[in-house]
Amino acid sequence: MAGIGVTRSQHKREPVVSMKRPEPASSKETVVGWLKPYSIGEKLKTLRLKKKLGLVELGRHTGFSAALLSKLERSKLYPTLPTLARIATVFDVGLDHFFLDERKRHVVAVAKRRDRQRFPERPGTSDVSYFFETLDYGATPRKLNAYYAEFQKIAREKLKPHTHAGVELLYLISGALVVAIGGQPYELEAGDSIYFDSSVPHTYCRFGDSLCTALITTVL
Repeated sequence: MAGIGVTRSQHKREPVVSMKRPEPASSKETVVGWLKPYSIGEKLKTLRLKKKLGLVELGRHTGFSAALLSKLERSKLYPTLPTLARIATVFDVGLDHFFLDERKRHVVAVAKRRDRQRFPERPGTSDVSYFFETLDYGATPRKLNAYYAEFQKIAREKLKPHTHAGVELLYLISGALVVAIGGQPYELEAGDSIYFDSSVPHTYCRFGDSLCTALITTVL
């Protein structure tokens, strides 16, 4: 019998596609990407210029070289927390000053009259010397507090002296008002203003029957 030749089928191999995973970013790149929005270098430079310090002089206060400080300000290097804390001490600011994202900061805040709420001087009583509205409630962060106040007619014996930290500036828009500071009365007419240490006990007393309103700002 004639032999029957059996040939193996020739299978083509499919090309192997190599799926190369993207290399993860280095830890340094990750940290830089996280810190960049906070503009730490710009904030350092702004603080230094505000204090009118040169790099060499700042170096004497912090113990860091002028070259290092220059790199920090230009964001060529990012400071460690201990380094940043030492610099913050010189400028009398907290670490939180450097970690406020400027992109999320509300540098403009509009308080529409229709949106403002009216509050009594003291809740839970009818004997109040004024009602107030906050004019800066949308501002973050606040560097001062501003209020619109409308003073009520109230017997002097029912006035309750109050205090708060900082200073106060009151500008009388309309009417007549007596502001007593530490027991000393000061009479104001529309267009007058008064500035005083608000840690001293003080009261407001409307004089007369006319509408009495004022703009009040306080600063810590």
